Amino acid sequence: MLRDVAAIGAAMLAVGASFGAVAVAAGLPAWATLAMSAIVYAGGAQFMAVGLIAAGSPFAAVLAGLLLNARHLPFGLTLGGSLGSQRWRRLLGSHLMTDEATAFALAQPAGDPRRRAFWLAGVLLFLAWNAGTLLGVLAGGAVGDPTVLGLDAAFPAGLIALLLPVLRDRDTRWVALTGAGLAVVTTPVLPAGLPVLLALGALALLLVRGRRRPPPGDDGLTPDPGTRQDEPTPVLRAGEASC
Repeated sequence: MLRDVAAIGAAMLAVGASFGAVAVAAGLPAWATLAMSAIVYAGGAQFMAVGLIAAGSPFAAVLAGLLLNARHLPFGLTLGGSLGSQRWRRLLGSHLMTDEATAFALAQPAGDPRRRAFWLAGVLLFLAWNAGTLLGVLAGGAVGDPTVLGLDAAFPAGLIALLLPVLRDRDTRWVALTGAGLAVVTTPVLPAGLPVLLALGALALLLVRGRRRPPPGDDGLTPDPGTRQDEPTPVLRAGEASC
């Protein structure tokens, strides 16, 4: 677990350094850049916010960030019980909740293993992102654009690797493919963030399907009204047949 978190943390360190350099180059003060990574801590939404602020649209940056990070609502519903019962733990956990930390947690069984995985990934990735931002601020334009270095593909690749064990389940695989297809098809025509929210509709489909499924052991047949339910089922002896 520590090795896997460290691998993604290394990529987050590099991307965070790129964000720090891009933000300073766009005219954002160093203190505001560091504060954004510590207080907002939204990854891709921070890059988008810096671009919109540089273009003179700070309100659009706030709205776009809220829209893009609305996916954290179902994350919180899924992991709420794994953060602990204390209010301060839930508040801190909601701040550390990212796609990667959520994937690490959901890859573990519910209970203590999931709780440990979330806090380990959440804390280490938060430290990596903010350390990278500081490096980028200090290095200035020497870091460069993460897309040129191919670092923009590091996080999707890591998430796919984390989700592969979960995709062995047929229903989960079906909903993941449906959500991915919806996101890919609608990305060219919808604003940033909406394709992800639309893909979450696949999760709702899975929930509805799971509720309609008969419970285990229920064959869906209606028992004969004339048969007492407490009577034992007759056992066929050798040579007997059932019509």
